Amino acid sequence: MNTQKLDALFEAYSIAADGAYVYVCDVKNDFSRWSKAAVDYFGLPGEYMENAASIWIDHISPDDREDFEANIADLFEGREKSHNIQYRAKAKDGKYVLCTCSGVILPDNDGTPAYFCGIIKNHDCLNYTDSITNLRSLYGFLEDIKSSLWKKQEISIIMIGLEDFSRANDIYNYAFGNRILRKFGSILQQAFRGMGITYRMDGTKFAVISENSSIEDLNAIYRDVQDLVAQNFYVASDRIALSLCAGAVSINDFSVNADTVYSCLKFAFAESKNTRHGDLFLFQDALNDEQKDNLKRINFIRNCIIDNCKGFYLCYQPVVDTKTEKLKGAEALIRWRHEEYGVVPPMSFIPVLEQDSLFPELGKWILKQSLIDCKKILDKNPDFVINVNLSYAQLEKGNFSQDVIDILKETQFPAKNLCLEITERCRLLNISHLKKIFETLRDQGIRVALDDFGTGFSSLGILRDLPVNTVKIDRGYVMNVENDEKDCNTVRFISDLAKSFSAEVCAEGIETEGMRDKLRELAVTSLQGYYYSKPIEIDEFYNKFCK
Repeated sequence: MNTQKLDALFEAYSIAADGAYVYVCDVKNDFSRWSKAAVDYFGLPGEYMENAASIWIDHISPDDREDFEANIADLFEGREKSHNIQYRAKAKDGKYVLCTCSGVILPDNDGTPAYFCGIIKNHDCLNYTDSITNLRSLYGFLEDIKSSLWKKQEISIIMIGLEDFSRANDIYNYAFGNRILRKFGSILQQAFRGMGITYRMDGTKFAVISENSSIEDLNAIYRDVQDLVAQNFYVASDRIALSLCAGAVSINDFSVNADTVYSCLKFAFAESKNTRHGDLFLFQDALNDEQKDNLKRINFIRNCIIDNCKGFYLCYQPVVDTKTEKLKGAEALIRWRHEEYGVVPPMSFIPVLEQDSLFPELGKWILKQSLIDCKKILDKNPDFVINVNLSYAQLEKGNFSQDVIDILKETQFPAKNLCLEITERCRLLNISHLKKIFETLRDQGIRVALDDFGTGFSSLGILRDLPVNTVKIDRGYVMNVENDEKDCNTVRFISDLAKSFSAEVCAEGIETEGMRDKLRELAVTSLQGYYYSKPIEIDEFYNKFCK
């Protein structure tokens, strides 16, 4: 049997497995490859196995088998998009250990299942050493952060990642990609020797924790490494130019937890990639306020998400018809307040929390609460549409579409009265992934809006490729529309463009009567801004606009 594709998929999953066991099954031939570590731990017949499903089911606790088999059946019969389940599995010594298993089906060209691939995390022996680089892993990183916080040890952390790594895999192969990771990890170890411990994080990211170096010291070494790998990085005889990004954070407040530190570090890394062209981005420079306890506040807000989204509430800003100024809908906007911090604006916490694994839970709360709040408006205005912003963290989740559909059913809110807004950050996701999601949602009757149109290079491509109902013009093009002919022409162009795609146009940031009158001339179909109302809570909104 030719195992070339099976092995290629296995190597691809191994890069991101981060210490978890990898399995890849050729469905048509019932032939699988499993991680050697799983084979050794559970006493399986070998890395390559026929009929692996039956073999593995025998290892699963009898109490958990029915749920496991039902989950697999739902996946293969199309009722679920992915395989996600926890169960107990019997190790070679006879004891049962808790495992978390996740996987997806890769279909053939005709849509039939071709490969079933995924990972199994053994909670009894999470790997603190990365198997590719032999550096401490993400688990080790988080444990060491916890230790530093417990000891009240001030630390500086830098996260460094490789850009465009997939291109190297495409040119060479996954095995060669692993050699790049090993070589780069070795370079970082040497560069930061004496300054701290080097870690292999998820994917192509690495980190260094230092107890004796400042952020400035770490940045100086980072710049040297940048220059080295851009010009003089060799694997065997192959010269490879690598580009890097880096985020950093300093810890001197020990009331926070390791997960919060990691989320803030990921935010800083993303800012380096998206706004700094790879220059180091320091988390403390990130948020637009003068408070010195950003990290502590983010930690507090994060814990509120865990505590059933305590302290969060929604405000609503009306959207009106341009000609009649009658209410067409509203945009739901998240807020958070606390007796110590007061009302905290979303830009002080949303960009960071988007990097956190908890954010999809907040996203579900926002969606559900907005539907509950606005349902009574439909009695007065059956055509009312509530707009809810989406985060790319939500869209990355494999079950996002189903979550939306389930919440609509739970709240009994009509799908046609919901509009989901794609924000600028969502455009970082793969367009085919976005298209699949929104085609599924459009089939349910859900509307889609493209927010902040004109602020990103990809706006036009997204308008072409996605099933968009509404284009929301960025307020930057609206602020001077009364006096600036260029802005006036830009708004007119966007309106004409949207019309060619059968999409409506909403202008945000309307503050004056003159702006309203000018936009009426430019074929804009709806308006939103402080001229009509600031964002207000649902009771005030209802009393003001629905009675």
